[in-house]
Amino acid sequence: MRLSNVLVKPIITEKSVAVTGANKYTFKTDLKASKHAIANEVKRMYNVDVVEVKTMVMPGKKKRILKTRLYTRTNSWKKAVVELKEGQSIDLFPKEK
Repeated sequence: MRLSNVLVKPIITEKSVAVTGANKYTFKTDLKASKHAIANEVKRMYNVDVVEVKTMVMPGKKKRILKTRLYTRTNSWKKAVVELKEGQSIDLFPKEK
């Protein structure tokens, strides 16, 4: 699932769901995306005002190749935590009827 060239997908984990109460949402982004590009893309896609963007590069992990003694590495990726203006929200979790 790829949302756009900048945003790859929303990250839905226990920790990221917990901070949605503080108007913070977490996204997996392109490794070359800047904070300004991430803010513009969130504003364009969800019609919200972005107050702050914090990014971090998550290093690739070492994975074992099955039935051998060899290891490989996964790719590094960028995570962005986007804080929205007070009173605004993104509906990442559809409500059941």
